[in-house]
Amino acid sequence: MFVVSVNKKKIIKILCVFLVAVSAFGIGTVTIYKCKTADDKPQNSELAVNNYASDINDILEFVSEFGWEVNKEPDDVREIIIPAEFDEVYNNYNEIQLLQGYDLLPFAGRRVKKWCFTVKNYENYENSECIKINILVCDNMIIGGDVCSVELNGFMHGFSAENKNDG
Repeated sequence: MFVVSVNKKKIIKILCVFLVAVSAFGIGTVTIYKCKTADDKPQNSELAVNNYASDINDILEFVSEFGWEVNKEPDDVREIIIPAEFDEVYNNYNEIQLLQGYDLLPFAGRRVKKWCFTVKNYENYENSECIKINILVCDNMIIGGDVCSVELNGFMHGFSAENKNDG
């Protein structure tokens, strides 16, 4: 049988030594990132649109603010994980986000919802069924997305029609 006698002073000393070791060596450092909520949105946001998206109606309103017409039902809704470390593809994708006032880096490693709709009014494009708008949502806030062609040698740009490549 093994018996250990410990008093409060010993427990406090042991905890202090442990906490000092953890602090000194960075052992056990945990960073928790919560996605922004509507309450976290800055009052004078650079974005001219409402980024709150609690349901499909909010997302449809967001899309329409850019002038896009889409079906009332999404083509696809799925959860995706933004990579913890960005490769060249995600760095390039984040450049599109930065140009339109978003940044996916704070969401690295996070699970977000991706909504995909077919754009029905993309000008000067023969096959409109191939034009999609993707909206990334985390905790009821739109955090980024794109308009793209899913055809071979397609294109991708931000939400605004002004950013599109004609031809």
